Amino acid sequence: MIFIVRTAQKVNTKVNRDLSKNSVESTADFLFLEPAGYPMASVLEEYPIIENPGVFEHYAREQWNGMIARKGEYLFDRRMYPDFAYRINEVEPPESVIGFKTRIIVKEITVSSAPTVEFTSDVSFDDVVGQEGARRKCKLIERFLQEPGMFGRWAPRNVLFFGPSGTGKTMFAKALANKTHVPILPVKATELIGEFVGEGARQIHQLYERAQEMAPCIIFIDELDAIALDRRYQELRGDVAEIVNALLTEMDGIVERSGVCTIGATNRNDTIDSAVRSRFEEEIEFTLPDEKERLKILESNIKTFPLPVEDVDLREIAKMTEGLSGRDLVSKVLKTALHNVIVEDRDYVNQGDLLDSVKKLKGVQKISDPERLYI
Repeated sequence: MIFIVRTAQKVNTKVNRDLSKNSVESTADFLFLEPAGYPMASVLEEYPIIENPGVFEHYAREQWNGMIARKGEYLFDRRMYPDFAYRINEVEPPESVIGFKTRIIVKEITVSSAPTVEFTSDVSFDDVVGQEGARRKCKLIERFLQEPGMFGRWAPRNVLFFGPSGTGKTMFAKALANKTHVPILPVKATELIGEFVGEGARQIHQLYERAQEMAPCIIFIDELDAIALDRRYQELRGDVAEIVNALLTEMDGIVERSGVCTIGATNRNDTIDSAVRSRFEEEIEFTLPDEKERLKILESNIKTFPLPVEDVDLREIAKMTEGLSGRDLVSKVLKTALHNVIVEDRDYVNQGDLLDSVKKLKGVQKISDPERLYI
């Protein structure tokens, strides 16, 4: 704290020298400021929220009195929240001195509301082909959401879904919500990374508070590795570290949130930070479909084509598409074939169309560099 005060004194001394050097005489009529956050990661989860603009304006004028204000530069709080920065968006007149009559306005911060989007699902387990192992393990979550009181401290509060992209992790979470008639709060981990330090941590706590109000409830965090990647694989920004700490606090159950189940999803479970991974009591694996399952996926989806299908051998297509996920089969094989037929203004889809889309997809996969798949 002593270091911070001395730093502030040095800043004031330099400003005063600049003031005399430049002979700036005009007093600023108004300043329009925008909160910019801390220059480095803060131990504080929150940055200051201005509840009374009039009181803040008096406080700001008193501490910055005599300093030169220039558009694009920063003013630092040196008392209540040391080192917190405000960017000068507008100053009138330009390059003027802050005085006791200067009007100071701070832009209101809008915190993203993405994590609090609530919805119910109409997806059922019948919509997902295969995944028998995951289906069996999910019965535990079903029972918990239906009777959260019976589990006590043995509740499966944190569950990790992992497996290749497109294998049904998101669909299973929606199916769980549908079958148990509970709301689901979905959020992509990347949406939690905010512009300001502390914003993501605040969103995490708000997300869990909202879930508690609606309990029993599912919180589904997709792309978990975006914030919980092992430190060996990334340099953590301050805000990401605080998001992870906030998430760990909620997952540890320090604040009792009965009936709330957190489901995290990732296709890179081996790179999840060990501190985060250890909080998941259950890990449920999602696998790529085998030949029989691929055939079933092709048959069920091709029935919904808006054009007739003639002379197709889906068994052949199923054999050729080993290693593809269900989403790949639908969006990159069936959809590609259908779109090509529509573009060519033809009346029906045939085997050649499906073979062409498979060959095209395999050609793209063959030239892809495996080392760049997750970049």
